[in-house]
Amino acid sequence: MDEVWAVVADKGNEQWVWLALDAQTREIVSCHIGDRSGASAQALSQALPAVYRQCAVCCPDFWSAYPVALPSKRHQAVGKETGKTSYIERFNNTFRQRVARLGRKTLAFSRKLENHIGAIWNFIHHYNATLRRKLATG
Repeated sequence: MDEVWAVVADKGNEQWVWLALDAQTREIVSCHIGDRSGASAQALSQALPAVYRQCAVCCPDFWSAYPVALPSKRHQAVGKETGKTSYIERFNNTFRQRVARLGRKTLAFSRKLENHIGAIWNFIHHYNATLRRKLATG
C-alpha cells in the first residue's frame, strides 16, 4: 500500500491517491482518492476485496494512518530498504509518467474532482487488463 499526491483545480485542493497492489500479480487491487488521513486509509482498507482483508499481510511504509486502518495481524510497517515497497513505488513512477495530471509540475491537471477520479480509474483498469493479457500470453 502507498499513497500518491496530486492537485485538482488549484494548489489548495490536494488529493491523495491511495493504492493497494498485489505483490505477486502486480495488479492494483484497491484504490481510494481522498485526503491523507486515517479515514482515507480506512476507506482504502474497506475497498480491498474480502479475500485480501481476511488473508493478506500489508507492508506499507511507516505513515501513521496505516495502523489506524489495518488490524495489527494484517499490518507490517516496513522501510524502503527492505524491498517490500519496491513494486508499489515502481508503479507510482509509472502512474505519474502515464497520467500527466499526477505530475508534480505539469500543465495537465484536473479542474473537476470527478474527471480526476475518472482518469485514475481509467488508467488502473487499463493497467490491470494489460497485466492479465501479458500473463495469459506469457
